Amino acid sequence: MTDIGVEPYREITFDADGDADPAERTALTGVDATDLVLLAHGWNNTPDTARSLYRAFFAAFPALLTGAAGVRLGYGGVTWPSIRFTDETIPNFPHATAAPTGPGLDDATVSALKGFFPGQDAAIDRIAAHLDQRPDDEASFTDFARLTRQLVTEPAGGSGALGDLGAEDAPGVSPALLTDDILALCQRFTTALADTGLAVQPGPPGPSFSIGGSLKHLWDGAKEVLRQTTYYEMKHRAGTVGQLGLGPLIGQLAIARPDLRIHLVGHSQGARLVAFALKGLPGGARNVKSVTLLEGAFSHYAFAERLPDGLSGAGALSDAQGRVDGPVVSCYSHFDTALGVIYPLASALSGDYASALPGLDRRWWAIGHDGIQGVSPCTTLTLAEALRDGVPDSGCVSVDAAAVVKQGGPPSGAHSDICHPELARVVLAAGRILRP
Repeated sequence: MTDIGVEPYREITFDADGDADPAERTALTGVDATDLVLLAHGWNNTPDTARSLYRAFFAAFPALLTGAAGVRLGYGGVTWPSIRFTDETIPNFPHATAAPTGPGLDDATVSALKGFFPGQDAAIDRIAAHLDQRPDDEASFTDFARLTRQLVTEPAGGSGALGDLGAEDAPGVSPALLTDDILALCQRFTTALADTGLAVQPGPPGPSFSIGGSLKHLWDGAKEVLRQTTYYEMKHRAGTVGQLGLGPLIGQLAIARPDLRIHLVGHSQGARLVAFALKGLPGGARNVKSVTLLEGAFSHYAFAERLPDGLSGAGALSDAQGRVDGPVVSCYSHFDTALGVIYPLASALSGDYASALPGLDRRWWAIGHDGIQGVSPCTTLTLAEALRDGVPDSGCVSVDAAAVVKQGGPPSGAHSDICHPELARVVLAAGRILRP
């Protein structure tokens, strides 16, 4: 049995289609607990890296539970196929030292890409060669775009059931990330990387470039195009695993263990996974007692009853909070540059709306950047207020966690700085396990 420092601990592993390991499903059903906290990782390369996150995040829970009468807390790790580039820092994880920044890919990232995109080894090797050699010609960028775009298995237009917004995946929508001129895309991401504080290769001043001049500096942005292409794929995968895998499994737990209280926690794309699990929760299942989203990498309008700014329809999760017998809490931080700078640009280019509008305005922001938007009522709290007074027993809640979620270097900033006792206390408060 896996030892992550807390007991009882169980894992549940899903493949890219949302199918769960049968033996792990049985073990999860038999956990000896009154309450079960299920944590889903975001971008990670291996189960061992995910377990390191679980070990660090769960470490604070036993001491916090002292005096919580009648509570036997169980812990669960949701493992699903995702990917992390090794230049993305993880605070307080000494084994996960970031690779040197730059346009090239280190061996660990190349290996992870090959695992994430099976059968694409040759294409990934050519992509890595382009990023390493930085050829100064337009034809090489065109080849890079062709190779990168062939990695995507989700068809343009995607699955409407798994989009964050009602119009996001309408038929005929072709994500600009996968169709627009590659040099223009690389220029936009090169500029965005500089906005995160990452030192990029010097290039011509201003936002434009000229054909015939040097293109070498655009390979910095090309690496980000590759990264965001993998996240475009991972976004749909997280929705699939949540809606088709975790949601039905929680429904099965409601039948097999009707007294077991479930508390869902997700980080980054894992927050999207647990949120979309609510869409897959069978009608009548009331065993999900809280949902806590940590730096969630999906639209802040996903729960909206009506989309703002002249956009039609509602968020894809507009009725999902009603399936929780407790609150949906989004912890966010403006120190998260992955969500504050790169995510809005990538969202504008990946079909998150039926038309790609220029500019990094609020319609592109993530739920982990400024909390839940477009929902009324929605309680907004500082972290200090949430720790002092607790959180409401139901409805949507946004908690500004920037007081602790603040460490991390570019390009992701504090995106993975989530292992804090204060955030563990928010989870316990949301689940009415620990009262202030």
